[in-house]
Amino acid sequence: MSKSVQIPPVEVHDLTVKYGEKPVLWNVDFEIPSGKLIAVVGPNGAGKSTLIKAIMGILEPVSGYVNIFGKPLDEMRNQIAYVPQRESVDWDFPISVQELVMMGRYSHIGLFKRPRKDDRQIVAESLEQVGMTEYANRQISQLSGGQQQRVFLARALAQRADIYFMDEPFAGVDASTESAILELLKSLRDQNKTVIVVHHDLHTVSQYFDWVMMLNLHLVAFGPMESTLTEENLKKAYGGRLNILSKAIHLATQQNYSREK
Repeated sequence: MSKSVQIPPVEVHDLTVKYGEKPVLWNVDFEIPSGKLIAVVGPNGAGKSTLIKAIMGILEPVSGYVNIFGKPLDEMRNQIAYVPQRESVDWDFPISVQELVMMGRYSHIGLFKRPRKDDRQIVAESLEQVGMTEYANRQISQLSGGQQQRVFLARALAQRADIYFMDEPFAGVDASTESAILELLKSLRDQNKTVIVVHHDLHTVSQYFDWVMMLNLHLVAFGPMESTLTEENLKKAYGGRLNILSKAIHLATQQNYSREK
């Protein structure tokens, strides 16, 4: 039996994060199972991106701790891959597609060492998986938004991690890229990888994901889609914004009901 079956890939205990004196996440506590596609949803400012950054150690929590396969984060960073929001990246940085994807191999290569043959092969395979092989030598500034997103997905794939965090990977991409990303996420899930995705579209959450986590400062609900994506939980998560989102919420819960059937 593998470690990913025996021990939860991600355990978060009593996590609290503040920006200055303002709490952004408060006493968040959960365990994430292996081999699931998990959506993190909630209103703007609910702490979705903050949660991912705190789990990864990009932000330091005020209290609480995170375990990765039962061990401290610093011992298990190689097990985690990250796809940031596209808007947070400096796309004018002078680097090629192939060089950017090779960055996913750095933790395996080591400091000041040259990529090996197998590293170059993994980079080539990762580019092929996202349909970007022909762009390998192109500067990243010359790519479209959808192509940029595919390249960052390739970088994450090149890490050969067991856990993937993705911050709104579907935002601002064309339909073909969205479909390609979804197929890639399903492929990772089918390899027993764990994929946690910040997602903003309630219309598609039940179609794309297996589990859902609802945040609004606190953890509102977390579990399998069929039992968790309910109107009651959505009301708790979105509060006063419910009227604006009512049609989306109704559609999401109806789709979830159809999925159960």
